[in-house]
Amino acid sequence: MKLVIVLTLLALLVACDQVPGPENAPVATAEVSDVHVKVTSSKAEAVPVETEDDFRYRIDRFADIEVLAYKVPGFVDLPLQQKTLLYYFSQAAYAGRDIMWDQNYAYNLRVRRALEAVVRHYSGDRETPAFANFLTYARQVWFANGIHHHYSMLKIVPEFTVDDFSVWVNSVADSGALPVREGLTVAALVEELIPILFDPEIAPKKVNTAAGVDLVSSSAVNFYEGVTEAEVREFYAARADVSDTTPISHGLNAKLIKTVAGDVEERVWRVGGMYTQALEQVVYWLEKAVLVAENEPQAKALRLLIEFYRTGDLQTFDAYSIAWLEDTDSRIDVISGFIEVYNDPIAYRGSFESVVSFRDEETSKRIATIAASAQWFEDNSPIMTAHKRKNVQGILGKAITVVAESGDASPKTPIGINLPNANWIRANHGSKSVSLTNIVGALNAVPSSAREEFSWDQAEIDRAAAYGEIAAALHTDMHEVIGHASGKINLGVGTPKETLKQYRSVLEEARADLVALYFMMDPKLIELGVVPSLDVGRAEYDRYMRSGMMTQLYRLKPGELIQEPHMRNRALVSRWAYEQGKGAQVVVRKLRGGKTYFVVQDYLALRQLFGQLLKELQRIKSEGDFDAIQNLVEIYGTQVDPVLHAEVVDRFSMLEVAPYKGFMNPVLTPILRGDEIVDVVVSYHDSFVEQMLYYAENYSFLPTQN
Repeated sequence: MKLVIVLTLLALLVACDQVPGPENAPVATAEVSDVHVKVTSSKAEAVPVETEDDFRYRIDRFADIEVLAYKVPGFVDLPLQQKTLLYYFSQAAYAGRDIMWDQNYAYNLRVRRALEAVVRHYSGDRETPAFANFLTYARQVWFANGIHHHYSMLKIVPEFTVDDFSVWVNSVADSGALPVREGLTVAALVEELIPILFDPEIAPKKVNTAAGVDLVSSSAVNFYEGVTEAEVREFYAARADVSDTTPISHGLNAKLIKTVAGDVEERVWRVGGMYTQALEQVVYWLEKAVLVAENEPQAKALRLLIEFYRTGDLQTFDAYSIAWLEDTDSRIDVISGFIEVYNDPIAYRGSFESVVSFRDEETSKRIATIAASAQWFEDNSPIMTAHKRKNVQGILGKAITVVAESGDASPKTPIGINLPNANWIRANHGSKSVSLTNIVGALNAVPSSAREEFSWDQAEIDRAAAYGEIAAALHTDMHEVIGHASGKINLGVGTPKETLKQYRSVLEEARADLVALYFMMDPKLIELGVVPSLDVGRAEYDRYMRSGMMTQLYRLKPGELIQEPHMRNRALVSRWAYEQGKGAQVVVRKLRGGKTYFVVQDYLALRQLFGQLLKELQRIKSEGDFDAIQNLVEIYGTQVDPVLHAEVVDRFSMLEVAPYKGFMNPVLTPILRGDEIVDVVVSYHDSFVEQMLYYAENYSFLPTQN
C-alpha cells in the first residue's frame, strides 16, 4: 500500500542508516527518493506518488477473512519526540509477537516457520489449485496467530493433501529455513507436523469452555502442561486470600506445569525465564522509550513496566498499572503486557498484547463527556443499590489513533479497550477507556450490504444510514467507559475468575453491553450533547438485535455451538430480551419471502428488559452465583437453531461479505543522520503476505520450542 510521506527538509539532506540495537534486533534501512518511502521485505524503497484519496483499505480476502489497512491521520504533524517514542513502542510491540504464537499452542512456531519456508522458497508450480489452498491456509494461520481459528477456536482444516504438504516441505529442504530439530532430518519434521495439521483428534480446539469437561486438559492453548483443571484451581486456591483487598492476579504471567517429580510449579514469563529472548528485545526498546518520554509520570510507568518484564513480579505489574492510570497528560500511549485472559479456559493467564497509539484530540471530547458523568450513570443504573459504586473515580476516556498492534490485538483488533482488568485497581484508582477511532474509521470505509439484507423496512435502513455510525461508536464508548467500570463485588466474594469460572468473560462483556444499551435510550445523552436524538439509540437497538439473533451466526459452521465470549454475550442478551418480551411483542419475528427478520416494535419496553437483565447479571457478579450464569449462558448464549443458521449462511453467501475483518499495520521507518533520528515516516506493505514475511524476518526472536 502506498501513501504520500512528507519528510522535513533536514531529512532530505541526510543519508539513512540503521538504528543501533541489541544482537538480532530488527534492522530497517531506508533509501530516500524525493519524499516517498515504501517498505518491502526488510528495506525501504522509493515508490510512485499517490494521494491520500487513493488509500487502499482492502488488502486481502481469503477464507472467511478480509484484511484491511488503516490510516494514521495526524502522524505527520506530531513533534519529532512523539514520533520517535511511537517508533520505539512499535518495535517493542513487534518484538513480543512470537510470544502470542507460542501461548496459543506449543507447536505453532514450528508450523509457522515451516509454512513460511515454503512460501518463501518453493520453486515449483505455484499456480495449481492445491498450492492456492496452501497459501490460503498459511494466511489463515498468520491471521489467527496459530493453527486454531481466531474466533471459533477450532483447528483450521487444510484443504490440501498430506502428500502435497510433504512434497512442498521436502522441496525446500536445502533452504536452511525449515525448523528441523537438532540431529533430525526434514523427513522427521514432516512426520511430526502431519498429525498436528491433519489429525482432527490432535489439539482440536484451542480454548474449550463447554460445560462438564476438564477445561484445561481439553484445551490446546499452551498455558498448562501435565495438569488438570482441578489441580490448577487447587494450586491457586492455596495462594488466594479472600481478605486481601488488593490481590495480585495470580497466574497472569506464567505457564503452570507438572514436573517429572510430580510437583506443580510456574514457569514465569520474564527476562531470564520463559520467553526471555523476546522479552529482552521488548525491554531494550522500552528502555530507549524512557529516554524520550513526554514527562516524568510516563517515564515512571515505563520504568515499572520494564521492571515487571525483568522480574515477573505481579505486584510490580499492579504498580505499573496504577502509574499508567496516573499518566493523564501524555498524548502518546502504549498498552503492553500479558493482558486479556480470554485465551485461558479458566481465565488466569494473560495473552501478550501491545497497542501503540496517540490521542485523537477531537474525538476524545465525546468520550470525556461520558466519563465526566460516570457517577450519574452509576447512580441511575437499574442495578441494586447495594451493588452500585458510591464513588466512581478515575475514569479516563479518550479516543486514540493506532499506529501499531501486536500479539492478542493483531491482526484481529478490538475497537475499544478498558484497562486495567484488576477489579480493586478499577475501584480504587479508576480505569482508562479508549476507542480506536482510525480502526473504526477503516471499518466504516468498507461498509457491508448485510444491513440492507437483514433490515425489515426502509425506515430501519434509513435510521441506520443516518445514525448507525455514531450509534456504534457511542455503544463502544459507553461499553468501555461506564460499562466495565460499573458495579462492585460484595465483600468476601472471590474474583469472577474464581466464582464464575469459564463464564466470567461472557458475563463481563454482556454486563458492559447492557450498560451501554440501557443508557442508549436515555435523554441524558441529548442533554450531554453526545447524540442529536434518541433515534441513535433506536438504530443501535435494531443493529444489536439483528446481530445477536441472526447475523453473527454467519461466523459459525454447521453443527457448531456458540463458544466465543463476545458472540455468547450478544446471543444471551438478545435472545433473553426476545423471549422475555414475547408476550408484549416487544421484538417480533417476522417472515417475508421466505426470509426471517427480527423487528423491534417497542424500544422503551426493550430498554426496560435490558435493564432487568443488567440488574441480574450484576447480582450474579456481585454474589459470585455460578449456577445462575451457567444457566443463562447455556440456555440463551450457546445453542444454535440449525434452520435459522442455514438461512443466515445462505443469505450471506449472496452478499460476498467476509464474516471477519482484521488489519495490516503501517510501518514506521526512522530517518537518520548518523545515529540521530531526524524523522519517522509511515508507509505500508503491498500485501498481507509481505507483511507476515517481513515480521518473520525481523521480529522472530523465540526458539521454535519453548
